[in-house]
Amino acid sequence: MKKLSVVLALAFVVGMGSSAKAQALGSDYKTALGVKFYPGAITLKHFIKDDAALEGLLSFWRYGFRLTGLYEYHGDINNAPGLKWYVGGGAHIGAWNNEWKDRYPNRDNGVQFGVDGVLGLDYKIKEAPINLSLDWQPSFNLVGYSYFEGGWFGLAIRYTF
Repeated sequence: MKKLSVVLALAFVVGMGSSAKAQALGSDYKTALGVKFYPGAITLKHFIKDDAALEGLLSFWRYGFRLTGLYEYHGDINNAPGLKWYVGGGAHIGAWNNEWKDRYPNRDNGVQFGVDGVLGLDYKIKEAPINLSLDWQPSFNLVGYSYFEGGWFGLAIRYTF
């Protein structure tokens, strides 16, 4: 299922190539769609202001799925066109499958809900409709099995339009 999701997302990104706007070829962009590695996710980022973006992540993995929404504040890095830092927060909701329940019978199962933070770098390649980001996304699960997850470092590759 995860591989199929990644293949479909990449096919969509490649297929959108003919509709790129001139803005997407500069050092800024308005919207970007792609994939994020670790956690594996489909990612959609949209700027609502020059310095603020909303990002949605849909992750599928062996034990279930997770939908995350983030609000990110972006700032320029001097003498580095196209490179920005960002920080933000948000929330996630997801569900564990029966394999999780069978493997970890002493943990709560079913629905999960929690809060997320994010800290990272965002780079828009000039003259190409490609955006890259590298970030750290710690989270704390509040409902379901409660735990802190501090090891998610993600690399996103997105098509901008």
